[in-house]
Amino acid sequence: MKKINYKSAGVDINAGNEAVDLIKEGVASTFTPNVLTGLGSFGSLYDLKPILNKYDHPVMVQSIDGVGTKTIIARKMNKFDTIGIDLLSAAANDILVMGAKPLTFLDYIANDKLKPKIVEQIVSGMVKACRDTGVSLVGGETAEMPDTYLPGEHDLVGVITGIVEKDKIITGEKIRPGNVLVGLPSNGLHTNGYSFARKLFFDVGGYNVNDCPDELESSVGNTLLMPHINYTKHVLGILNAGINLNGIIHITGGGLLENIPRVLPKGMAVEINRGSWPSLPVFDLMQSIGNVDETEMFRSFNMGIGMVFVAHPDEISNIKKALNGLSSMFLIGSVVSGNKDVIIK
Repeated sequence: MKKINYKSAGVDINAGNEAVDLIKEGVASTFTPNVLTGLGSFGSLYDLKPILNKYDHPVMVQSIDGVGTKTIIARKMNKFDTIGIDLLSAAANDILVMGAKPLTFLDYIANDKLKPKIVEQIVSGMVKACRDTGVSLVGGETAEMPDTYLPGEHDLVGVITGIVEKDKIITGEKIRPGNVLVGLPSNGLHTNGYSFARKLFFDVGGYNVNDCPDELESSVGNTLLMPHINYTKHVLGILNAGINLNGIIHITGGGLLENIPRVLPKGMAVEINRGSWPSLPVFDLMQSIGNVDETEMFRSFNMGIGMVFVAHPDEISNIKKALNGLSSMFLIGSVVSGNKDVIIK
């Protein structure tokens, strides 16, 4: 009788070991002196005492996020070095909105068949984003699960941890009518709306990833793989300058229409001036391809705005000074009385 082993069931332990060997040096390059364990430990050890000493009442902030079906575009392009950037950036932005400084990151990479070189590409992007953000990639997991995932499929998830002084947590409760909305530009879809975008480009429009429509500066694939912007330097630069922000919103899945109400107090609404920032060609093209209603576009995509600050008008010049060339900024609207509505004018 033929001997059966784990590999014959679809799981290659040696491939997992090879993947670890390929990524361990890069992962270690993100470590700060606070990291007390290396890659391969059952759990990560992170020394908090030197950090906690700087806070009167430290609060831990955590978030988990994924890249979603953007991984399908990566597979079509056979290019995996940017989706790790997407994962870290999306997670960091989610805790920045509460005023938190990101500290550590854990990743989870799953697929039907583990290919070490692809894992290396994914993690290389993640390592770059972690180093740029000052975050330690303290651990992760690779999972080879045949039959759970279809051939060639990848799932990519990450958990981020940050810290904030309790009395400096930003909740949106101070938002009042007359506050202004300052928008920071996105560079495309970031990590949101890819099921919709794939349907528009590939099913309705009949494009493939290598096509270069006149409306776009690059191919469809490269446009859709544009890495998610990480706003850590922007947000922390403003907060460290002592500028008062009454609310911060990461424009993620659900666009402006669904994300802004998440921070609005009862009795508040916002009016958005549609022409107050440049329209990105990728959104115009998708809307044209599918004859998509504008409300649907604003509910599905960020429409060119990736982060929004809500502040008193007196803070506008201070915000611009603190950004100091890091980003353009646009006055995109204002807070009014209402029932948590987002009105596009």
